[in-house]
Amino acid sequence: MLPFKKKSNPLIGIDISATAIKLLELSKSGGTYRVESYAVEPVPANCVVDKNITDMDQVGEAIGRAVKKSGTKLKTAAVAVAGATVITKVIQMSADLSEADLENQIEVEADQYIPFPLEEVAMDFEVIGPSADNPDRVDVLLAASRSENVDLRVATLELGGLDVKVVDVEAFSLENTVAMIVRDQLGGGEDKIIAVADIGSSVTTFSVLEDLKIIYAREQQFGGAQLTEEIQRRYGLSYEEAALAKRQGGLPDNYGPEVLEPFKDSMAQQISRAQQFFYSSGSITNIDHLILAGGCASIEGIGELIESKIGIPTIVANPFANMSLASKVPALVLANDAPSLMISCGLALRGID
Repeated sequence: MLPFKKKSNPLIGIDISATAIKLLELSKSGGTYRVESYAVEPVPANCVVDKNITDMDQVGEAIGRAVKKSGTKLKTAAVAVAGATVITKVIQMSADLSEADLENQIEVEADQYIPFPLEEVAMDFEVIGPSADNPDRVDVLLAASRSENVDLRVATLELGGLDVKVVDVEAFSLENTVAMIVRDQLGGGEDKIIAVADIGSSVTTFSVLEDLKIIYAREQQFGGAQLTEEIQRRYGLSYEEAALAKRQGGLPDNYGPEVLEPFKDSMAQQISRAQQFFYSSGSITNIDHLILAGGCASIEGIGELIESKIGIPTIVANPFANMSLASKVPALVLANDAPSLMISCGLALRGID
């Protein structure tokens, strides 16, 4: 696993979620980013469960379709493993070690921190900087995951015709994208407390960043599938028909006031609850900015509603707000999908930053 290695060659960011493959390719000229290609390709139901790939062939085929749909010419990719499958630990090492000696020393000592046989583990490390309590030592971030988690993703992308160069951690990819949004859209704010509410299909993840590093993350069982199921029940549609109607419109006039508005209120309640859980978990009692991410963040007016309910300045995530677009990239479609592309954006940035 190579989450920390700098890459000078562009990479396709591939985010594998329960409902879709999200593909993104970026380039950079000077200080300006450009979206070269992107695609969102549905994944058949139950092929990815709790962020674990359960049907490699079907997911690999979906990746292949996403590659074709996007029109990308790249064949090298970055993918991420879920945080629940990763062990991270900050350890202290002697400051006078070379990188090669540091790597050897970590391999010798790693079994103290990883509760699996080392031959079953993929791991990597990054030097954070001098240790605060000992100038003769440096803090080193160690990340490790069972090799089977890494190998499964690599093999799945290979089925889709891609060569994996980087296997990252979802949380680190999210940090990458948030850092860019904070810099470009929130006027810097590196010293602020930033929260990200990612409302996915079935799970909402509430993460809090301090100094642009995640210090807290909590999952709640709530997501856009509940809205789809209510549409299905209310209007007598199949789940697939309900999902399509949710995206494309055409539902009866009572959909807004009787179905969508109550769901938006539920979103606000879930985020408020997550906010209070965070405040009760430690000494921080104020969040400076909230970023809404995930598919449900594309619901019209949701940012303003949630800001009014919880009292935190809120924006809907759009990592591409200050990027140029290649002519083949549909601007309106990308803008609608932007909140759900946070992980794939962070992965694509690995290849050019």
